[in-house]
Amino acid sequence: MLVVIAAVVHATWNFMVKRSAEAGPAFLAVTNLIICLAYAPWALWRMAREAVVWTWPVFGCLAVSAAINLAYTLTLQRGYRVAALSVVYPVARGTGPLLAALAAVLLLGETPTLFTLLGLLAVVAGILLISTDGRWRDFAGPGGRAGFGWGVATGALIAAYSVVDAWGVKALGIAPVMLVWVGNALRLPMLAPVILANPAAARARMRGHWAMALGVGLLSPLSYILVLAALDSGAPLGVVAPMREMSMMVAALLGVLLLKERVGPARLAGCAAMIGGVVLLGLA
Repeated sequence: MLVVIAAVVHATWNFMVKRSAEAGPAFLAVTNLIICLAYAPWALWRMAREAVVWTWPVFGCLAVSAAINLAYTLTLQRGYRVAALSVVYPVARGTGPLLAALAAVLLLGETPTLFTLLGLLAVVAGILLISTDGRWRDFAGPGGRAGFGWGVATGALIAAYSVVDAWGVKALGIAPVMLVWVGNALRLPMLAPVILANPAAARARMRGHWAMALGVGLLSPLSYILVLAALDSGAPLGVVAPMREMSMMVAALLGVLLLKERVGPARLAGCAAMIGGVVLLGLA
């Protein structure tokens, strides 16, 4: 149940980012500030309780993670400005596991299993179906590749920060809440020059988007916290990771019901294929 709720929460805050995509970096700065304020008591309590050892590798990992996450949010926001939620979101969510599996085979020398090969094929098929909605000629038209391109770029950055964060948690012993909270705090000065260069323009861009920024600020860390709570309560990772991908279907439904995006049977089949592919990769 925790993972199902996390999937809904994750798709919901992405819907909010889509609705406010034109607000640009100002929106991201406000959401980062809200995260820092809202989650400060819990984060500081955990950090004090766990007696964090501040070493240069820890600082470096946090800084790199913050920079990649900033690039991820900017890329995601740009993708939502030029393409549909029901395209960018599923493609981004599916590309991460796809690239991770390919890296394991090509860079780490792992031998691909039958599940790995089937999972890769299913994810690729899902990405193509979602990007085209079954109309293959549209993919070659003006803007036809926008959702695919920005979705893949976002997925690549998801894979990148996942590797860095996993190294920080496993090798350096950084608590997950520390990665989330400190990373958001570090992203504020990274965004500050853009906002301070023209504060009036930043305020103008935020007009009508403050409620969405509050929602994203409160919900985006919550989806991760719920997953961690599920794992901490004894749920196996092999079940949790694939179940998170149900958020693809939730995002597609939000696109249809609230954004009036056209999602045909081919795109829904693509979501199902991608979820099945991620499940197979998890079994591998």
